[in-house]
Order: sequence, then C-alpha cells, then structure tokens
Amino acid sequence: MPSQPPPPPRIVVLISGSGTNLQAIIDAIAAHTLHARIALVVSNRKNAYGLVRAQTAQIPTCTVSLPQFKAANRSRVDFDLDVAQKIKQHLRDEAGESRGGGGGGDDEEILIVLAGWMHILSSEFITQFPAGRIINLHPALPGAFDGARAIERAFEAAQEKKITQTGVMVHRVIPEVDAGEVVVQEAVPISDGDTLQALEERIHAVEHRLIVEGVRVMLGQPQKGPAGMTH
Repeated sequence: MPSQPPPPPRIVVLISGSGTNLQAIIDAIAAHTLHARIALVVSNRKNAYGLVRAQTAQIPTCTVSLPQFKAANRSRVDFDLDVAQKIKQHLRDEAGESRGGGGGGDDEEILIVLAGWMHILSSEFITQFPAGRIINLHPALPGAFDGARAIERAFEAAQEKKITQTGVMVHRVIPEVDAGEVVVQEAVPISDGDTLQALEERIHAVEHRLIVEGVRVMLGQPQKGPAGMTH
C-alpha cells in the first residue's frame, strides 16, 4: 500500500480584530497554496470579527480577556501563561482525539502566528513554546517604526520628507518588541500624493500576501511570492 502523506503542519493564529490576515491564511490553505492546518484561533477581544471568520471556516476558537485578569488582581504574566496553557491544552486534547486518547502533540514544532494580535507577549509566554516558533506580522521595515501606529508614523515621516518608503515584515518574536529575526519583508513606496488611507490599503494588501509567505517559509515550503523577499 502507498504510504499516507504526512498530516499538514498545525498552526495557531492569535488575533485582536477583523481578521483579514487570518482570512488570507485560511484562503491560502483552501487554495492548496499553503500546506498547513489552523488548529486554533485565539482572540483577546470577544467581538473581534476574526472569530466569525474562523467559525465560518470551522476552526476552533478561544477568547481570552486581560481586563478580567486585572480585575482579579492577576498580572499580565499570569494572563500570558494562561493563554499559553489554553493553546497547549487544546493541542494536547486534539492530538489525543486523533490518536485514540494517546495524548501528546504539544511538543511538536507548532507554529504560532500573531496576525493583528494587539498585546505584547512576555518572555514567560515565549518560553512556553519551542524557540523561534512564534512569528509576528508588523507593518514596517526592520528597525523602523517599531510598536504601535506604525503606518500612521510612517505616513507622517513621509509628509515631513524624511522617508520615501515603508514596508511590511514577518519576524520571529522575542521579548523586545518588533526586533526579532526577519523571516520575510517587502518595501512599500510612499508617493507625494498619497493619503493615509491609500497607504494603509497598499500596506494591507502586502500584509495579506506576506503573512502567508512567512508561514510558508517557517514551515519549510517553497516561496510563491515576488522576487526581492528575504528570509
């Protein structure tokens, strides 16, 4: 008998908002341009539309709330560890079901993808998973506009004639914000007549492509994107 193909690698996606980058991953998997399976979508906002996208695609979801932890006098680290535990427990439960109760599965090379996750994760969370297996999408080039409001800050800098381009990167997550090793990146030019909305739309289009490319690279699958990307 021919051997069975290996199961697709499992990824966990963390979101906070509308989930358009999550949708890009879902669509790539459905189109067979990305060999992976989203095992779980986690949101830190219960009304995030990304949860609807996940449920429509029949992907398990989990909602977590930092304010609830703060109300109970628990710390951000407590929250992060709880999120990590929920992810690991889901992976264990899922693996146990697929193996007839055999357990295991949480030590595999799971990939965690932060796709619009608006919460800075502590080192305590990061060390709960294999080194280098958490990636983040950020709408700026390495070393430029780290942290929040990256697109707005780039637009303001362009208006002041300080820059002529910005970009998007997918990078490995380390305790320092937006400072981990770059997996893929792509520059986005800023023209003199740009509006903030026009720049945002172009950056989001690149994000949707690059998040899939970043996952593909991390899973060791051939790149499909345009030349000029780096990893």
